[in-house]
Amino acid sequence: MVYLFGSWGRLLRVDLSTGRMSTEEIHPMTYRMYVGGRGLATYLLWRELGRKWRDVDPLGPENILTVLTGPLTGYYPGIKLVVSGKSPQSGGVVGSAVSSHVAYAIKAAGYDGIVVSGASRDPVYLYVKDDSVEVRDASKLWGLRGLELVRALRDDVGRDLPSLYIGPAGENLVRTAAVMARWFHAAGYGGYGAVMGSKRLKAIVVEGSGPLPPVANRDDFAKLRYEVIDKVAARTTFRRWGTTSGLWRVGYETSSEPIRNWQEEWHNREEFSHAPIERKHWVKNPWADWGCPLACMKVSRAVVDGVIYLTDGPDYEMGAYLGSNLGLFEVDKVIALSAIADDLGLCGIQVGNVVGFAVELFERGMLTEDDVGYTLRWGDFKSLKKLLEDIAYRRGFGAVLAEGVYRSAVEIAKRKRLPVEDVLKYAVQVKGIGVGAHGIRSRKDYPQPIAYAASVQGGDHTSVAGLPANSEESEVWSAFLDSAVICMFTSVEEDTVLKFLNAVTGWSVTKDELYGTIGPRILSLQRILLLLGGPDVRWDPRKHDDNPPRFYEPLPTGPYAGSLVPREEVSKNLVEYYRQLGWDDLGIPTEETLRKLGLYDAVDVVRALRRELGAS
Repeated sequence: MVYLFGSWGRLLRVDLSTGRMSTEEIHPMTYRMYVGGRGLATYLLWRELGRKWRDVDPLGPENILTVLTGPLTGYYPGIKLVVSGKSPQSGGVVGSAVSSHVAYAIKAAGYDGIVVSGASRDPVYLYVKDDSVEVRDASKLWGLRGLELVRALRDDVGRDLPSLYIGPAGENLVRTAAVMARWFHAAGYGGYGAVMGSKRLKAIVVEGSGPLPPVANRDDFAKLRYEVIDKVAARTTFRRWGTTSGLWRVGYETSSEPIRNWQEEWHNREEFSHAPIERKHWVKNPWADWGCPLACMKVSRAVVDGVIYLTDGPDYEMGAYLGSNLGLFEVDKVIALSAIADDLGLCGIQVGNVVGFAVELFERGMLTEDDVGYTLRWGDFKSLKKLLEDIAYRRGFGAVLAEGVYRSAVEIAKRKRLPVEDVLKYAVQVKGIGVGAHGIRSRKDYPQPIAYAASVQGGDHTSVAGLPANSEESEVWSAFLDSAVICMFTSVEEDTVLKFLNAVTGWSVTKDELYGTIGPRILSLQRILLLLGGPDVRWDPRKHDDNPPRFYEPLPTGPYAGSLVPREEVSKNLVEYYRQLGWDDLGIPTEETLRKLGLYDAVDVVRALRRELGAS
């Protein structure tokens, strides 16, 4: 008999079309193969939608929204959960992680996750209290922004409870909409806020009063927990400044920060750094999520045009994409834009990416005031703020940009009667997902030249590919962290993390198994579903397994001016990376690999993919 530790082996299933609720038992061996979180989400989506994947509209009732914990949720320091489904951005599967007390509450309620299918006719929110589950009317909540909603939910349930929710962007099916938590946190990659909106699901509120599942080895677990806490808490620099310090470091030191839609990646603007933010704007430092010894979060306050804005940090990604990427270096206004994005329920990375793209097109004369309705300029706070609002509410030209950077580029090319490649070359994205705020041209930041091109999650900077494939440089490691589920900022060396996993679960996972079967199994299924795509996007690996065109241009300024990544190097390393994962030269898992990984039911699908692509 296979026993389960660290997880309950139960998922809560809710069908919003019928109102039916049920509990699904998951076999312990499934956890052993897919771990949980991102891996389990990929398994569920493949099992239930894989055979009709291309026909499933991510914003239709057939799509499934998964909210999953992992076996280390509640045990490993820090707290996260993974939101997934068929992505409205890539057409594949993205494991979108978010720090949220909901993760702990789900487990304390006796589940490992929540799976939502169908779509409600009217706005609703889901209220889970242990084994009591209600689909409640959310008509009065629909239309509310983040802070308003958090207050309204508190009034409705009578107290503050862990919740996930969407803002107006999700309600309006904006493909860059995030699933929000605690007002400042977001599961941004993938566009799952729009999936919740399509299901008319405003929020998920969870109250759990039970214990966590038992662990296999309590003595080893207790020892390892204290060991990890000590290691994480010792990261004093990160604890003091969090990722906000990257606003200066990534720009000035590593020349890899987006500036004016990646036209540059270096700056020496001292006013655009963590120092003035810490001195003038932080009102809560540090701020920790449940059980986190790192406490890297901050709360900032800024007053712009007489309006008070509050946001987290802003962290590096939000600050870079809603700051330097938009030619905006005034930190009070960057804080304001970050707060606006939070409140509207927009992913700061993805919306910052598409707004920067639009401003550059305007600068180049490819968009005009007649198209947009007003002038777009780098660093112009008022027009940038208006554009964020227009995107969230799909007003005017905002409706075009609400489709995300890839689809909006295609639509703009159509409207302007331009070759689509002439517009796409300014869209800094991979497979429909804007890249994270870490460039590759200087080679001084962590992403390798193939990081985004080979990732099964496109431009996601938290899940990048790299060589060798059996190391933490590989996307295998990211997939494991998202499945366990562990925050990348509190993760430590592989050996300790695996010991922690085995102490909790009673498994005996080795590095060879992690890199040889568990990780490749998850990535192979994600890769297959990404290449299947549909219904409105299809990715040809011969064309789309590549970096954005801008990443092949030499850096124009800074100490690494002239640095670039040759396309030939990327092509060579892609093939080597795929080979190490057991995939062919196009990145399609071989039949031998699929059988080795136990993915027998994917063999015929892969054969069909090869025939379509003319691969041998």
